[in-house]
Amino acid sequence: MSQELGHGDTADRGGGSRRAGDEPRVLLFMGPGRNRDLLAETLGRRYRIETATDPAALGAEYDCCVFDRGGIDRTEFDRIADVAEAGRGTEDAFLPFVLLVSADAADAVGPAVWEYVDDVIELPVGKAELLSRIDNLIQRRLTAVELEARSRELEETVAELRLKERAMDKAPVGITITDPDRDDNPMIYANERFQELTGYDEEEVVGRNCRLLQGADTDPETRRTLREHIAAERPVSVDIVNYRKNGRRYWQKLDVAPVRGDDGTVRNFVGFQTDITDRKIRERRLQVLNRVLSHNLKNKMNLIEGHVALLREEADVDGSLDSLGVIERAAVDLMELAESVRRIDRVISMAESAGEPVVLNDRIEQLVSMFEDRYPEATFSVALPDEPVEVAVGGLTTAIEEAMENAVEHNRGRHPSVEVRIGTRGGEWVDVEIEDDGPGIPDREVEVLDGGETPLNHAERLGLWQIHWIVRKAGGEFSVAEADAGGTVVTLSVPLGD
Repeated sequence: MSQELGHGDTADRGGGSRRAGDEPRVLLFMGPGRNRDLLAETLGRRYRIETATDPAALGAEYDCCVFDRGGIDRTEFDRIADVAEAGRGTEDAFLPFVLLVSADAADAVGPAVWEYVDDVIELPVGKAELLSRIDNLIQRRLTAVELEARSRELEETVAELRLKERAMDKAPVGITITDPDRDDNPMIYANERFQELTGYDEEEVVGRNCRLLQGADTDPETRRTLREHIAAERPVSVDIVNYRKNGRRYWQKLDVAPVRGDDGTVRNFVGFQTDITDRKIRERRLQVLNRVLSHNLKNKMNLIEGHVALLREEADVDGSLDSLGVIERAAVDLMELAESVRRIDRVISMAESAGEPVVLNDRIEQLVSMFEDRYPEATFSVALPDEPVEVAVGGLTTAIEEAMENAVEHNRGRHPSVEVRIGTRGGEWVDVEIEDDGPGIPDREVEVLDGGETPLNHAERLGLWQIHWIVRKAGGEFSVAEADAGGTVVTLSVPLGD
């Protein structure tokens, strides 16, 4: 195969960049004649042959350049030397140049020619010898290109690994990597945050199991959970009590996941550690406060209510002591408040994880039927889609019930009206609207839901907080707006999926 290369076929530098699997190319930089024809025929059995006389062709892609003294005359000595050097520098890979000379002119080739050629072949030469010498040079070229490509891939991989390692080193959570192929699955890496969190330097933990952080208050059941999941090569997430190097106790959120190779074999385990001591203390504080509110306060209110009843019997026979009625009503209100807190805590706890999907259409109709019995003076209507709407948001039914009950309880009209509407958006969201004709919800009651409560600005209705918490826990949106015809529209928007 033979073709003439013109100016349009040139690359930026000699040799170009070859792609894996390409047929090796040999450039015969020679004028037409018997020698070129014979070379093309001989080498063409094994390689792709390209011929040229224009110096611009030296910038094309090839794996070996064969030229004669005529080629030097046409390109000038310095030019071909520069192209040869540029060709070698294209990929820092070997690019062979071969000079053909006649036997009677071989002595005239000076030593300077070896600065830019890799072989000098005297003519005439046997076909086998020619193929062997050219093939040796091309194989060196192909090997050099492959090594160069692998070197670049290695450099890129190393750079990527260094970037990932720097990212892990600076991560805001503790990160450790262990090697399960070594005895006792020891740590082989610990980032800077882990060292700050535990007080141990990386040198102190590498080669040791993560158990070194455990201590007297570390829960045995949590330890067992970790052991079982790691032995089964499964991810695990636990809250665990650990100890810093100085012996200080702290709570840690620990997530451990197996890292598998291409064959599915677990090569490492990666652990993520987060200090959750403040969160745990806050949880325990809330548990105590909730217990005081729901139990101790309730008992004291029962005691007050009982003594008020005794005072009525002994000192207020004619019912003239209005203060007793005030005390009694306040006690009842406080007991109802304590019960509301307890109920909301139970509902929010149930909403921590979504249960089985429920058909919202059916639940709405059940709630309407229940409220019609509870509030016969009120009017309830619904606007439901024809297709069933399934949601798996824990506590959503309770939130809707709370919104509907608020719409009636806080409406001073003789015949409150409540409408419930369901709509879907994009196949991913469901909007539940509860519209009433009541006096509306004060702005301050709504503003605190996102801005937070203060001693001067706080909500009087715990029900709004309950709805807000349930919807936000599901990643949804809760909004309150004025209805077009007066009254209020409460909208609960939650995702349809898990």
